[in-house]
Amino acid sequence: RRLACGDVEGRLEALFGRVRAIQGKSGRFDMLLCVGNFFGSTSETEWAEYRTGAKKAPIPTYVLGANDQETVSYFPEVSGCELAENITYLGRRGLYSGTSGLQIAYLSGTESQDEPAPAYSFSAKDVAELKTSLLSTPNFKGVDILLTSPWPRDVGTFANSAGEIDTKKCGSKLVSDVAASLKPRYHFAALEKAYYERLPYRNHTVLQETPQHVSRFIALADVGNTSKKKYLYAFSIVPMSLMDPAELVKQPQDVTENPYRKSRKEAQKTKAPLCAEEEPACQFFFDLNKHQGKKRPSDEKERGNSQPKQAKKPPQPTGPCWFCLASPEVEKHLVVSIGTHCYLALAKGGLLPDHVLILPIGHYQSVVDLSSEVVEEVTKYKSALKEFFRSKGKRYVLFERNYKSQHLQLQVIPVPLDHCTSEDIKESFIAQAQEQQIELLEIPEHSDITQVAQPGMPYFYVELDTGEKLFHRIRGRFPLHFGREVLASEALLALPQR
Repeated sequence: RRLACGDVEGRLEALFGRVRAIQGKSGRFDMLLCVGNFFGSTSETEWAEYRTGAKKAPIPTYVLGANDQETVSYFPEVSGCELAENITYLGRRGLYSGTSGLQIAYLSGTESQDEPAPAYSFSAKDVAELKTSLLSTPNFKGVDILLTSPWPRDVGTFANSAGEIDTKKCGSKLVSDVAASLKPRYHFAALEKAYYERLPYRNHTVLQETPQHVSRFIALADVGNTSKKKYLYAFSIVPMSLMDPAELVKQPQDVTENPYRKSRKEAQKTKAPLCAEEEPACQFFFDLNKHQGKKRPSDEKERGNSQPKQAKKPPQPTGPCWFCLASPEVEKHLVVSIGTHCYLALAKGGLLPDHVLILPIGHYQSVVDLSSEVVEEVTKYKSALKEFFRSKGKRYVLFERNYKSQHLQLQVIPVPLDHCTSEDIKESFIAQAQEQQIELLEIPEHSDITQVAQPGMPYFYVELDTGEKLFHRIRGRFPLHFGREVLASEALLALPQR
């Protein structure tokens, strides 16, 4: 049992007095969620009593951050903190998971076009990072509750009237984007000093997509408003994770179309189309259904039927990326060499001191996503590393795990030439793969990885500096440290501690 509240604006006595009255009449509630302005220009006197512990909130209370410069000082920690006993600031953005399994996504502040956004605002980057952190969760279906201060733009489309509020002009487009992506079962907002309970809306297209749960948007008025508009909302919710799937996706009779679908389609249309790139004159194909691959050149007829490759610009990361060279998260002291499209860096937790990574400068997820000029530079780096390691009496083993990874990382690990042959390395990988019931196939030297893997397909791939290659298409779970474990085994580098 939860309570949600609109702008408090420092009227703590009025709010908590009302909560006590409701709990006295209807029984205990588990938490109070406050959206909009929790503090106001006259908060200090009332707040001092709670901050010092002279008074205590009657219920665990969770609040969003500042919406203007005037109240920023009330929120000392960007990532959230306890402001007073029973009163917690959630933080600028993120996900709060309750002990019951309830998932509450939140975004503090108002929309800003500036980068970085002021302390009381969020930007497109903040929204992208919030979405990425949640959408990358396996089997993500949505969140139970979304808390924002501004309304989402266009929330009134296909719906009942929002009264005097023009939903085409008020609110935030970025909040609409968050709501469309995170599919909350309840979305609370404030700031407009109005109460509006929208009809529930669908999160799927009828007859085209599997039915999903509906979303309910509720805007709340400000505490103690003279017009007696509703500012406190009581509701019961069972966490999505504990619900019967059939019960979760039941559609109420008054359900409407999704208000954000149209604006999202329009945003997608404005993206620039990709241009076709010339295809290479000769290709080799490998049939993954056969254990022995045979190379055959493609003829004109086959090439005519194949889809032309698309020249790709690297997509922008949807959240913080540890490997995009332009990202503040990159540990630049580890960078060894920077080319035009790629760079070379020491591995942060390398198996050996000369364990390196080949990485694209732009944001690509895997080798099969790379454009031809990036592939060309990756090949040059491989050639240079082969020459370098051979001069040190070593051969390299390269592997890529395109699974639960956001940015392409080609791991390059040197192995002493006198320690093991390329055949020993291959046998170690294949033997350990069989032990773990992983089908690791050898693909012909002249076959390219792009001929056996499609963009978006998870896979694990090994390449020796002789050009020999092993490939596994990941269909279920895959051990994240498989490549590292094989190389650290007694048969190869004998570094079990690494």
